[in-house]
Amino acid sequence: MFQKIWKEIERGNIDPVYVLSGVESYFVDETIQRIKAALEKSGDLETSTYDLDEVPVSHVIEEADTIPFFSERKLIIAKNASFLKATDKSKEKIQHDFKALEVWLQNPSTFSVTIFVAPYEKLDERKKVTKQMKEFATIIHAEAPKERDLAVWVRNEVSLRRKSIDDDAIDKLIELVGSDMLHLQSEIEKLCFYIGEDDRIPFSIIEELVPKTLEQDAFKLLNAYIAGDKSTAISIYHDLIRQKQEPIALVALLASQVRLMSNVYYLQSKGYHGQQIAKTLKVNPYRVKRIVEDRHQVKDQHLLKALYGLSEVDLQLKSLSGKRERFLELFLMKPLA
Repeated sequence: MFQKIWKEIERGNIDPVYVLSGVESYFVDETIQRIKAALEKSGDLETSTYDLDEVPVSHVIEEADTIPFFSERKLIIAKNASFLKATDKSKEKIQHDFKALEVWLQNPSTFSVTIFVAPYEKLDERKKVTKQMKEFATIIHAEAPKERDLAVWVRNEVSLRRKSIDDDAIDKLIELVGSDMLHLQSEIEKLCFYIGEDDRIPFSIIEELVPKTLEQDAFKLLNAYIAGDKSTAISIYHDLIRQKQEPIALVALLASQVRLMSNVYYLQSKGYHGQQIAKTLKVNPYRVKRIVEDRHQVKDQHLLKALYGLSEVDLQLKSLSGKRERFLELFLMKPLA
C-alpha cells in the first residue's frame, strides 16, 4: 500500500488531507518526507506542525485555510490525533470542534496539504470523526511488515546503497535490532559506511558492530544453561556482571525468558505458527523463531524446574547477605536435567 501511494506522491498526485495511523514510525516519517519533497519541487513550501494534545483542531483548520504569504503551497502536520482512537472523554485535555472539522473535510483548501498523525495501533471505527476521516481523507495504516517482507525491505535498503547482504546476515541483523525500521535503517547505514569499498555486508561484521541488548545476552545465557553448556553460561554471566548488571535484575529477566519460552512451546503444540505466536504474545517474530529453533529438546518440566530455581535465587538475593553474584552463579552451575 505504501509503495503505491509513494509512487502517486512522486508523480505529484498529492491529496489535500492524509491520516497516517499505526505504530511503525518509519512509514509515517518516510511518507511525510516524500510529501514534503514532492511539494518542494514546485517551489517554496511553508511547513507548520501542531500537537493536537496541546491545541484544538480548529488551529489546524485555520492554518490550512490561511493563504501562504511567501510560497505557493503549505504543509501542515497535526501530530497526536488522539481523538481518532478510543479514549475516555473525561481525560481529554483539549476540546475539539468536530463539527467544524467535518465541514472543512468536505472542502479542504487547495493550496494546503494537511497530515493528521495518529500513532496508535487501532483507530476507533465507531467514532463519527473517524468515519468522516475515512470518507474524505486518505488514510494510511503504518504497521510493522511481516517477517518475510521485513527481510525483503532490508535487502532493498542495502541494495539502494549499492551493497549486498546474505540471508543469514539479514536474519542476524533483525534478530539483534528487532523490527524497528528506523533503527534498522540506521544500522544499515553504519554497516555500509564501515565496509567502505567492499560490496557485501558479511555475517561476521554484523556480529562485531551491531550492539547486543541485555535481553539478547540473557536469552543466549539461558539457552546455554538449558543445553547443559555450563562454561558458556558462566562466561556470559561473568561478562554481564563486569558490565555492572545487577544479579536480581538478571534473575527477573531470565525468569521472563523462561515464561516466554514456555508460552511459545505451548502455543506451538496447539498448532500456532510463528507469526500467530508472535502476535498472540506481542513479541518480535524473530524472538519466537529463535526460541523454536533453539529448543534443544527441552521438556516442559525442565522449564518449570528452571523457573522454580530462579524463584529460589530471587528469594536468596532478597533475604540473605553475602556475595550477591554467587547465588545466581551457583544456580547456573547445577545441571538442569
